[in-house]
Amino acid sequence: MVMDVNEIREYLPHRYPFLLVDRVMELTLGEYIVARKNVSINEPFFNGHFPGHPIMPGVLIVEAMAQAAGILGFKTVDKRPADGYIYYLVGSDKVRFKRPVMPGDQLEISARVLREKRGIWKFACQAKVDGDVVCEAEIICAERKVA
Repeated sequence: MVMDVNEIREYLPHRYPFLLVDRVMELTLGEYIVARKNVSINEPFFNGHFPGHPIMPGVLIVEAMAQAAGILGFKTVDKRPADGYIYYLVGSDKVRFKRPVMPGDQLEISARVLREKRGIWKFACQAKVDGDVVCEAEIICAERKVA
C-alpha cells in the first residue's frame, strides 16, 4: 500500500514544518510500514543546526519514526484525526544514533508493531540512509480521543 503526501495528511495532524513523512512505500495493516523523508537544505532547522555543518537533529529523526508509526496505527484501526483521534508519542526506549543525517539524504523509516493493548502501541523502528542504519528505537504511542 503506497500513500502520497495528500493521503498522509489525512492520517497525521502534523503540517509544515513539522510533517516529517513524505511518502509511504509499504504498509501491511497491524504489522509494519516503510516510509520516506526527503531531507532538504531548505528545512528550517538547518539554519541553526549547525551553521557550516548542517545535520538533522536526532530528536526529529525520532519524531519522523513516531509519525510513521502513527500512520501505521491509524490505518490499522481505521481512524483519523478528523474522527477526533490522535496518537501521542509517550516514550522511546533503546534509542541509538549511528551516523548524522545531512541535507540531500533520503531517510527510509520503518516501524514494526511489537504489541498493542488498550490503545498503547509499541513499535520497533529504524531509520536508514542508503541502506545504512542511522537510528533505531522502540517507540511507544498512545491512541486517544481528543476532547
